[in-house]
Amino acid sequence: MITQEDLEYLGTKISFLPKLNKEEMDIFLNQTSPVIFHKDAIIYNNSTECLGVLIIKKGTLRAHMLSEQGKDITLYRLSDGDVCVLSASCVLKNITFDVNIQAESDTEAYLIKSSAFQKLMDNNIYVENFSYRTTIDRFSDVMWTMEQILFMSFDKRLAVFLLDESLKHKQDFIPLTHAQIAKYIGSAREVVSRMLKHFEEDGIVSLTRGGIEILDKKKLKSII
Repeated sequence: MITQEDLEYLGTKISFLPKLNKEEMDIFLNQTSPVIFHKDAIIYNNSTECLGVLIIKKGTLRAHMLSEQGKDITLYRLSDGDVCVLSASCVLKNITFDVNIQAESDTEAYLIKSSAFQKLMDNNIYVENFSYRTTIDRFSDVMWTMEQILFMSFDKRLAVFLLDESLKHKQDFIPLTHAQIAKYIGSAREVVSRMLKHFEEDGIVSLTRGGIEILDKKKLKSII
């Protein structure tokens, strides 16, 4: 069960809540609960149960795919206030997407059970529209990732990633290892390290044990 405070928070993230009738709201209240996922926890893959829809309160989830060769490609990341519908992919008709969802950090979220969400979707057009609109947003993220991997040179991909992370952390220091960056952009650690070294030689970044410091954002943007 969720509290009134929880409901007020969810009301700012879920557009269909005001459109539920009393019976539907009862289903929502009884089948939605706070959940906690510890860092590195596997939340969803093709061998786990269909959990339901997740609304992230605090933390980060990573959706990724593994190739037959074991290459790990990050499709997108979700953080505070984002909604994860692919963890309820069993209720999305004609959606078959072999994706893994993992907690990138300790994460607090709200879970709407898949069976309850299915009932709400079947009976309320606003819930159905919300689910498919959110799914489309996520697939747009996936297409952007694929476009980068297939058509963008590696130096541009790395520059885009560093600028995005700087914006996300609201600072010029990016607290990630070369291995983590490689995982996020679908490359090898050695390739990332080599390109970062070039950036450092050009005075664009400074490499430290704890991460990467952007020294010249203008130069970094000029690469894109």
